[in-house]
Amino acid sequence: MSSSSSTTLPRFAFLTPRVLPPASKLEGRVAVLDVAFASEGGGASFERTTLPFINGLGGRLAAWVDHHDHDRHADYLGDPRFVLTTKAEHGACPELVTPEVVRAAGPVDTVGMHLDLDGLYSGAKWVLGGIEPYEGADADARAVDTRRGEPGPIATRIDRALRARFRDETLKHRVLQYLVARAKSPVLWSEIEEAAREIDPLLEESKRLAESFQIIDGVAYVESAGRPYDKTELLLIGQERSPVAVVRDSGALTIAADFESGLDFVKMFDLGGGMPTRVTVPEARRAEVMSKLAAAAASHARPSGGVV
Repeated sequence: MSSSSSTTLPRFAFLTPRVLPPASKLEGRVAVLDVAFASEGGGASFERTTLPFINGLGGRLAAWVDHHDHDRHADYLGDPRFVLTTKAEHGACPELVTPEVVRAAGPVDTVGMHLDLDGLYSGAKWVLGGIEPYEGADADARAVDTRRGEPGPIATRIDRALRARFRDETLKHRVLQYLVARAKSPVLWSEIEEAAREIDPLLEESKRLAESFQIIDGVAYVESAGRPYDKTELLLIGQERSPVAVVRDSGALTIAADFESGLDFVKMFDLGGGMPTRVTVPEARRAEVMSKLAAAAASHARPSGGVV
């Protein structure tokens, strides 16, 4: 099966760094895209989660392309199958999926990808042989993944649809099919539009929750109330009020700052890997988290005196 064929699609698998399936569940040769090496904490780690998956795939691993920071990237510097960078070097993964990378990997049977817009755009671009599904798709993915700049209308609607139905694998397949069709399928687009409209009540709930933000030692902090909401929106609202926003939800703390803030929560909390400006840590570390963030927020605010 050719990875560059737009008529015969490979199998798709939606992966998350902390919960990877047994390698035996993925058929044939596999390309893994936009899936970070697992960070420490929450029961996952590189040694317990990522490494067994890599070893399980063995020679069937055709490529691993990712742009999230991780200390263990150094282990694979000599392996041409691994195209690994930092978030600062590449704000989104699709720009790493080039025709050269796809050709070097050879035919694949399964494309495994992260389940957000960045991951799906990477998967579609792989199927298309490293060519953007539409002009500006790479820039759109970067804008969405970094929350810097304005994505175009296609990515804006797909992002809203995925955030509204983040557990819906059927929708993810529809998005992939739409992108592989080079954004020229009205039927698929109508399904995406329908899903995108469902985010409105989630955004409203995020705005309601945002009224409860407290500024604690320069950090915007809020606790979820158990009703469905959009966490990305809530974090962005928090960042309008402070350089750092924290949302407590389901026994965990999600911490976020502007992509260009210069803050690195991966190093700050010794997580080993992940996105430097958005991480999740167990709620049990709350005292440590708030103390370190207070110091970082104070230091970060001094040069400009403003909010990121």
